[in-house]
Amino acid sequence: MKKIIFTALFVMIAAVSHSQNGDGTSASKQNDSKMQWWKDAKFGMFIHWGIYSVPAGKWGDKTTYGEWIMHSAKIPRAEYAALAKQFNPTQFNAEEWVKLAKDAGQKYIVITSKHHDGFAMFGSKADPYNIVDATPFKRDVLKELAEACRKYDMKLGFYYSQAQDWYHPGGAVSGNVEWDETHKGDMAKYVDEIAIPQVKEILSNYGDIAVLWWDTPTNMTREMAQKLADLTKPYPNLITNNRLGAGMGGDLETPEQFVPATGFPGRNWEVCMTMNGHWGYNAWDDRWKSTDDLLKKLIDIVSKGGNFLLNVGPNAYGVIPEVCQQNLREMGSWLKLNGEAVYGTQASPFPYLSWGRATRKGQTLYLHVFDWPADGKLNVPFGNKVTKAYLLADKKNSLKVIPGKDRAVIQLPSYAPDKIASVIAVEFTGEPVVQPVPSQGAKVNATSAAENTSAASVNDGDPKNRWQAAQGVKSATLEIDLGKPAAIQCLSLVEPWHPWDGRRQKIDLQYLDGANWKSILNIETSGTGITRNFPPVTAQKFKVLIQNEKDSPALNELILFRAE
Repeated sequence: MKKIIFTALFVMIAAVSHSQNGDGTSASKQNDSKMQWWKDAKFGMFIHWGIYSVPAGKWGDKTTYGEWIMHSAKIPRAEYAALAKQFNPTQFNAEEWVKLAKDAGQKYIVITSKHHDGFAMFGSKADPYNIVDATPFKRDVLKELAEACRKYDMKLGFYYSQAQDWYHPGGAVSGNVEWDETHKGDMAKYVDEIAIPQVKEILSNYGDIAVLWWDTPTNMTREMAQKLADLTKPYPNLITNNRLGAGMGGDLETPEQFVPATGFPGRNWEVCMTMNGHWGYNAWDDRWKSTDDLLKKLIDIVSKGGNFLLNVGPNAYGVIPEVCQQNLREMGSWLKLNGEAVYGTQASPFPYLSWGRATRKGQTLYLHVFDWPADGKLNVPFGNKVTKAYLLADKKNSLKVIPGKDRAVIQLPSYAPDKIASVIAVEFTGEPVVQPVPSQGAKVNATSAAENTSAASVNDGDPKNRWQAAQGVKSATLEIDLGKPAAIQCLSLVEPWHPWDGRRQKIDLQYLDGANWKSILNIETSGTGITRNFPPVTAQKFKVLIQNEKDSPALNELILFRAE
């Protein structure tokens, strides 16, 4: 088959951005020199900590709450504020937290300076509702953490909830549903008297802050957002995300709780994710992700050109849960051996690999093998000359490489050196040469399309374009003609919603075999996109049947990857 030089095929997937990742619409500044340390870092620690750790997820007879407990349980301001008197995290040790991040191989930390409950985790002259003035602890944890980060050469960033604030009168409330009359007020006044003074404090009082992480721009006007954006101008090296609001954009896209099916090539993006089901501490939540899962997510994200901001939620004593510590240290052990395949790398040149992922650094590819081949032969769909291949766990011994027309076959040892992901370094010449994606630009027809949408949008190279069935339609079919038969092994979908929107879609992928349509894959998505492998099928025509109970079926991209 004809070879092509792969030139960032998925620049086309650059952004399903403002619908999935905040309210920013401006493109992130990928080539800005201030971003280089961040692009090299790849892995950071998110810390959600506040007085919501006192009830530890329980209010009344329910144990399902987290950092949104004030909002979810509709706790009156005075009753919630009383939690501050119980907050005395005497076991907090900033150096231990930073050392844990170092052990995990994380290069930066972002901590909540003020979450939506309005409680500041720093000494604020703007308002006494803070950890220094309102708790028996009387210590500024941001100051101690900043000092520890400087000591151990760790970048530090602050999360700040600029719009939502359920304590201070005038602060925005998600859903605009008030449960306490004393909270009502003027949002512009709240921004001027609380948000702006506190953002000035966190930017000026703690040394060189690397990141300012805005969140949930509920009810933000352009005027409010501009005032806050202006505060960052004296800090040219400060990185901000895309959640300030009013279309202000930022340096980072911020997909939350999911890994984008195709990433956001051409943009800076960072997946933020919890280790269990909550950002803040919940003593009853034992749905912990395994080290295997977390490490593969890190590799997947990095292979698509993104960063991973992984959350921990310390308890009311100031202790990060032991299971978090264990997972992080196990990830760090893997990174000590394989870090060169993660830090400072570029995205994979391969649109798809059935056995794992890949990253690139100059003239070296790093193949992250999740599924070790039983016959010891690793097929790499790669047309370049390979000058050397070796395991990172055994650099002294070269691996045999058998060149082919459109691929190389690497002869591996009979066993995998790592139970989660073994890394093979492949040194090559030239720019990566890979095969095109069969579905790109292929003819697509739909049984239904809403006004101003088209079936052609699902593979037109621009994911900002959406196909959606007509209003009221709950099931629809997309049929795609590849033009000639191709061996297909994977389906990838990009969808326009958030994980919490509940817009699940049932997908039935079929292919035409003679005169009959046969089903290949039946799956259910979460509304954010999905990628699934299946046994290879050779056909020219495929169709996707989509059902959506809450909305009309919709897709931004539909991609069929060839078998290797």
